[in-house]
Amino acid sequence: MVLRDRVEGGRLLARHLMSYARVARAGARDGGDVVVLALPRGGVPVAYEVARALDAPLDVFVVRKIGVPGQAEMALGAIASGGVRVLDDDLVRALQIPQSSVQAVIDRELEELERRERVYRDGRPVPEVAGRTVILVDDGLATGASMQAALQALRRRGPARIVVAVPVGSSDSCDAMRALADEVVCAWTPEPFRAVGLWYEDFAQTTDDEVRELLARAAREVAESGTSRARSGNARAQ
Repeated sequence: MVLRDRVEGGRLLARHLMSYARVARAGARDGGDVVVLALPRGGVPVAYEVARALDAPLDVFVVRKIGVPGQAEMALGAIASGGVRVLDDDLVRALQIPQSSVQAVIDRELEELERRERVYRDGRPVPEVAGRTVILVDDGLATGASMQAALQALRRRGPARIVVAVPVGSSDSCDAMRALADEVVCAWTPEPFRAVGLWYEDFAQTTDDEVRELLARAAREVAESGTSRARSGNARAQ
C-alpha cells in the first residue's frame, strides 16, 4: 500500500478521527470545541481534509527542523511557535558541533518560522486553543522532533486535549508520542519505515501559495457551515 498523495492521506486519517466530529459540531466557538492545527507545509493538505470531514476550524502551527550543519536532513531538533526549542544535546556533543554553528542554524530557522506565520495567516489571529481539543496533524511521523516541539508549545496554551494525528508514521515514533500527547492516531505504520516520502506516490513539496489557499478556503467553509447551522436552528425555533 502506498498513498496516492496528501489528499488521500488526509481522507484516510479523517476516517480514524470521526469520533471528534460530534464534538466539533457541539461547541459554539469558531465551529466547536475542536480545532485542527497543521504542521506546515506538508501537513496542511492532510489537515484540510481532516478539518473538512470534522466540520472544524483549520489553522497552522509552525515548526522548523534544526538540521546538522552541512547535513540538513539529519535533525538535531526543532523550534516551534511560542519560543519552544527542542535540541538533542547528546547528538550535538557526539558530532562535536560548535555551539555557534548550532545557533546560526537556529537563527536562520527562526527567521523562516516568523516569515511563515506572517504569510500563512494573512492577518488572521492565532486561534484560541485554551480548553479545547487540538488535533495536531502532519503528513507523516519519522523522528518526531518537529511534533515534539509543537506539543510542548501547545501545552503552554492550555488545551483540554491534544491529539497527534498522521496518515503514516514510524511505529517507534508513534509509540514515543503516546507519552507526550493525550491520544496518538497513526493510521498506518509500515515496516521498515525509513522515510515519510516513501509511502506517497506524489510527495511534491507543498508551496506557500497552496497553504494560504487551503487555509482561506477552510475559513470560508467553517463560516458558511456556521451560517447554515444558525439558519437551521432559527427555522426549528419558529
